Amino acid sequence: MIIDRHSLAKELPEFKEKIHELKMNDRHFARLFDDYHNLDHEVIRIEEGVENTSDEYLESLKKQRLHLKDQLYAILRSAS
Repeated sequence: MIIDRHSLAKELPEFKEKIHELKMNDRHFARLFDDYHNLDHEVIRIEEGVENTSDEYLESLKKQRLHLKDQLYAILRSAS
């Protein structure tokens, strides 16, 4: 089974340069980015079977990841 990674640069390639710039210069964005990355990593570990958990917990992580992505996207759009 191939696990689809959801890195922000892959999800929003048009903002790749802006993502890097904001990670370096905006502490709030950098914190949200780190939270997003950590959640994505946890979801991947669960989907790969490295960690076992309930389906409900996995779905809650995916919802949190989506919420963070929405916040990051809003910041990226307003910074462009």
